[in-house]
Amino acid sequence: MNYVKKISLIWFAGLLAISTGIQAKGDAVEKGLEIAKERKARDTGWDNSVANMTMILRNAQGQEATREMRVSSLEMQDDGDKALTVFDSPRDVAGTAFLSFSHAMEPDEQWIYLPAIKRVKRIASRNKSGPFMSSEFAFEDMTSFEVEKFSYEFLREDKYNGEKVFVIEQTPEDEFSGYSKQIVWIDQEHYRVRKVEFFDRKNDPLKTLEFEDYQAHEVNGKQFWRPYRSYMYNLQTGKSTELSTNSLEFGQELDESDFDKNSLRRAR
Repeated sequence: MNYVKKISLIWFAGLLAISTGIQAKGDAVEKGLEIAKERKARDTGWDNSVANMTMILRNAQGQEATREMRVSSLEMQDDGDKALTVFDSPRDVAGTAFLSFSHAMEPDEQWIYLPAIKRVKRIASRNKSGPFMSSEFAFEDMTSFEVEKFSYEFLREDKYNGEKVFVIEQTPEDEFSGYSKQIVWIDQEHYRVRKVEFFDRKNDPLKTLEFEDYQAHEVNGKQFWRPYRSYMYNLQTGKSTELSTNSLEFGQELDESDFDKNSLRRAR
């Protein structure tokens, strides 16, 4: 084989490898997006809900602080959902209310009412990575999942606690997100999120979120799954936050008037 022909074959093989890699990457992106869309489709049509929840904060030494809260949620057509969280106890946070408007394409809007100073404070977009009420959840974690908020890549099929799952990588589109990426485990039967790994802006492992005790609710002839326990663990500090649902009701005749800034001051 002459020298020119050998070089040509090497060049062609390299070009073919690059082309194959690009095609594989494109297929992974398409499949990741397809899984994300199905996840959203499975959770569309529930309309509204009210939950009573317990939040347990744990420091690295295992010491606990418990908070009781109510969360009202309203599904919006062609946009992200709205949610109002009101803290009932302990005394130092009772009356604190948090209002969140999730959006698919625009930055989310969030406000918090602090009864100690009787003032409503807007959460700036660039501060969304900050801790929500001293928990391991960030403000950006307290918004609804919308497909458009991320780009996606399918990584592999796997098993999680014996269930077959899809594992996908999702990258936030928002420049102010505190995360560089998230690795998400989604069960293949019901498209429920089972686990999320969060990576900080340096691409280092930051937190893990696990969802447990999923229970099914039938709303308008369709089945919706909700986790009754979620556990967020901070890998860098050893702190954790547990959220437990004590009761959950759908069809509470809520409308948008229950989710405006004035509702923050009315919340009790």
